[in-house]
Amino acid sequence: MNRRDLLGALGALLPSQGLLASQPDRGKLVIVGGAENRWKDRSILRSFLEHAGGSSARVRLLVAATSRPAEAAESYVRAFSDLGVKDCEALPVVARTDAFLPEVSKSILEANAVFITGGDQARLMTVLWETPAMAALHRAHHLGSCCIGGTSAGAAAMSRHMIADGVAVHRARKGVVETDIGLGLLTSAIVDQHFSERRRLARLLSALARRPDLLGLGVDENTALVIDGEKGIEVVGTGVVTLVDPTYARTNIDGLEEEGLLELLGLRLHTLPSGHRYPVNGSGGAALPPDLLKAVQRLVQPGPVRL
Repeated sequence: MNRRDLLGALGALLPSQGLLASQPDRGKLVIVGGAENRWKDRSILRSFLEHAGGSSARVRLLVAATSRPAEAAESYVRAFSDLGVKDCEALPVVARTDAFLPEVSKSILEANAVFITGGDQARLMTVLWETPAMAALHRAHHLGSCCIGGTSAGAAAMSRHMIADGVAVHRARKGVVETDIGLGLLTSAIVDQHFSERRRLARLLSALARRPDLLGLGVDENTALVIDGEKGIEVVGTGVVTLVDPTYARTNIDGLEEEGLLELLGLRLHTLPSGHRYPVNGSGGAALPPDLLKAVQRLVQPGPVRL
C-alpha cells in the first residue's frame, strides 16, 4: 500500500502500531512559507537559531526535496555561518537508500536543529517515508528537544496530511488538490506555502473540504509560524499566517462531481500578522477569541512518535 492509499484508509488521525505517545520536552517547529531572506536581516533564520539554542547549535540541513542539493546546501551553510554557526552541514541524503544509513540517523539524533529546504515535498517524502532517517527526526524532535524548521516544500511536509500537488485555483473545487502523507510532525493541520503571493486560499479550502477535522495553515513568503508546545504560537518575518478552521463548517462535497464548486458554510478564518504571539493559555494582552484559542491549543498538541 502506498502513502496515498494509506492516507485514505486511515482517515482520522489515530495512533497505530509503531507509534508511541510523545513526551512533553519536544522541540519547536518553525514552518516557513518559502523565499525567506537569507542575505540581509535573516530574521527567520535568526529566530530558528534562537529556538535551537543559539549560534552554538549543531545545525543539520536536509536537502532531499530539491533537485539541486549541493547548491541548496552551500547557500544555507553560508547563511548560517554568517550568523555565527560553526557546526552546520548537510545530511548526505539525496536518495532513498541514503535515509537508511546509520550515520545519517546518528547525525540527526545528535543535532540541536534540522532545517528542511525547499523543492518538491513529494520527492522529499519518497526519500524519507518509513526510513530510519524519518524515525530519527521524530525521536530527535519529540524526545530530544530538536528544533525542526522547513521552508516551502519543507514546510508542506511538516504535516501528516500533506498537499502534494495542485494548481492555485481561483475558486474552491472538489478534487483539484492531491494529498499524501507527510512527516507527521504536525498532526492537526494542513500546511500550504507561498500563500498570499500565489493566491492559494482556494487551494487550501479545497483540501480542507475533504478533511474538515484538520486546521489549515497558509504561510506567506518570508514568514514563519513558530509552534512551541509550552507557550503557543508566534509569527515572525514580514507577512501573515492565515489560519482556517473548518471544524463547524458544512460542505456539499459529497454530492459534487469532480471539479464542482464547493459550498463551505460556517468556516472560521483568522489572519495572524508577523510580530504577534498567541499563547496556548490565552493569557497576556487581550484575551484570544475562544475559537482561535481552541485552534492554538490544537496546534501545540503533540502527535505520536513514529519509531
